[in-house]
Amino acid sequence: MTTATPAQAQRAATTANVVWDTADKFLRNVVEETEYGDYILPFTVLRRIECLLADTKDELIEVVEALVENDTPTRFIDAEVKRRFGLSFYNTSPLSLAAIASTDDNVAESVLDYVGKFSHNIADIWTSFEFPRLVKKLAEANRLHAVIRHFSKLDLSAQSMPNTAMGDLFEDVMYRAFDKKGKAAGGFYTPRDAIHLMVDLLFASDEDSLAGRSTTRSIYDPTAGSGGMLLVAKEHLATLNPDIEVNLFGQEMMDNAYALGKADLLIQGGLPDAIRKGDTLIKDEYEDRKFDYVLSNPPFGTDWEVQQGFVVEQAKVAGSRFSHGLPSKTDGQMLFLAHCASKLAPAGKAGHGGRAAVVSNASPLFNSDKGPNSIRQWLFDEDLIDAIIQLPNDMFYGTGIATYVWLLDTNKEPERQGKMQLIDASAQWDSMRKPMGFKRREMTEKKRQAVHEAYKAFEDADPAISRVMVKEDFMFRDVPVYKQVRLATRFSEEALEQVAEHMDFVEGHAEIMEKLNGAPWNNLPEAFKDMCKAQGLRAPLGLVDAVSAAMGVHDDAAPPAVDRKGKPVLLDGWKIIERVPMSDDLDEHMQREVLPFAEGATWDEAKAKEGNEIPFTRIFYVSEEPRALEEIDADVARLMRELGVMFQAVHKDA
Repeated sequence: MTTATPAQAQRAATTANVVWDTADKFLRNVVEETEYGDYILPFTVLRRIECLLADTKDELIEVVEALVENDTPTRFIDAEVKRRFGLSFYNTSPLSLAAIASTDDNVAESVLDYVGKFSHNIADIWTSFEFPRLVKKLAEANRLHAVIRHFSKLDLSAQSMPNTAMGDLFEDVMYRAFDKKGKAAGGFYTPRDAIHLMVDLLFASDEDSLAGRSTTRSIYDPTAGSGGMLLVAKEHLATLNPDIEVNLFGQEMMDNAYALGKADLLIQGGLPDAIRKGDTLIKDEYEDRKFDYVLSNPPFGTDWEVQQGFVVEQAKVAGSRFSHGLPSKTDGQMLFLAHCASKLAPAGKAGHGGRAAVVSNASPLFNSDKGPNSIRQWLFDEDLIDAIIQLPNDMFYGTGIATYVWLLDTNKEPERQGKMQLIDASAQWDSMRKPMGFKRREMTEKKRQAVHEAYKAFEDADPAISRVMVKEDFMFRDVPVYKQVRLATRFSEEALEQVAEHMDFVEGHAEIMEKLNGAPWNNLPEAFKDMCKAQGLRAPLGLVDAVSAAMGVHDDAAPPAVDRKGKPVLLDGWKIIERVPMSDDLDEHMQREVLPFAEGATWDEAKAKEGNEIPFTRIFYVSEEPRALEEIDADVARLMRELGVMFQAVHKDA
């Protein structure tokens, strides 16, 4: 995979510092510190686009002006610019930032006129950035000229800053911008090392099918942010096959991220509408399309109450993206997971299908609500889960919690069909020299390669990093387990008083009860009825049950109690729920896991509730040998001696 050279990376970092210096020099005391990024990002994009268009600008203006004079429709002008110059966007103004900076007259009017002459297909970039408002604010503070002069001197040309280095610069500036706002930058920009791992794994099983001169692939991100995932994926495909045609598609609802993403994708050859603006949960802007690859880092734990009405209506349509279940409205992650699965191209005759890599926190693994259970079960039953990888903590800008990558596949390789691979990559990290927000760790190429090799090996690894499992390993029955009471037969005045209240009781029954003192409780109903029959007394079932209840007393030495119908008599207040994997035989599981610890326990399979979870931590848990008691005792003795010395010193000073 192509990455920035050390020199390019250093240049990107240096340039990012220079770009951000604008804030300290020209924005301080003019705008709130939290709004610095709102000004710096659009001017950075403007300067980057200007540098890329500089070499062809004069000739392009002549061509476009000639076409306009001939009343050529806009779509034909766009096509001619694309044919002649290879550009999907252009600017017809003779102005530039340097020209505007060369004079301090009418600066605001000039820069707005300049931006207004960009082609129609990128006009919404400046609208989303609210560029006119920013220009007005800077002009009123008498800072606009200085800002334009500052950016006009930056060399953001492709020669100085190739796409990879520019991506690094955008990442740095984006992080600083959203960090200033106090927002989780991870909600807008995914770290490049995480994207590289996702892309490595996404294409791992398709490398052979990606060869060939006429190969075409589509990549989609429903939470595109600034487009970083799409661009890294495109770059990776180009390293596998320089002749491949890659079409990028994305959707993003945040204004600044949308504007930056659209600009960056256009700069790198994307279509003008490669990223569309809108809320993916409310409306899928690519409703009629399926894709070869899907990448997404949806927001963690985001409330979707605003979208609830739209989502619920869509869920009513059988087979739709949300028809498989709805999670709690406090966490919409699994809605995005289901959406990504629904956007995958089905398996084709040539063997190719769609694959997705989706980031989540731990919640979608084991959330036990009805909706998440249903969504997971759908993924299991359709055999869509290829692998789940646990990433190191502290990998993302906005959170330090455990994160996971779900790999989905509509056409698994034969050996992977019906199976799922779990990979624990939580230890595959190196410390960053300089933390960025919550991001203190990174996955270097060497660490990513270890995960890639584990995925390709597709086997249970030792030491534990990989496990290959089937869906039944994650499906379970929650079986209610009860404990049988142990009862002995005891005659007492209290028992007699209790039975005497029964309507069928007569004095002769009292004599029989006394004779049954000490008899096995489980035989008590039959013994009572037999003795009553011998003495010509009635023994209706209600009376038999009353005698059994009154004379039964708890006795741990007695056998487990059963009633006259042979059913276990359960101990009041004792009940547990035993989670039994579907891959286990129920009786064998209880004999092995329950009865040794709860003698006399019984269970009711008819009342079992089915569910599923992916207990990642438990699967990879490795028990550690406890320290020897002698070693612990020695440490305690040492600490007591140290405390004794400290107490003596205190008393001496007193």
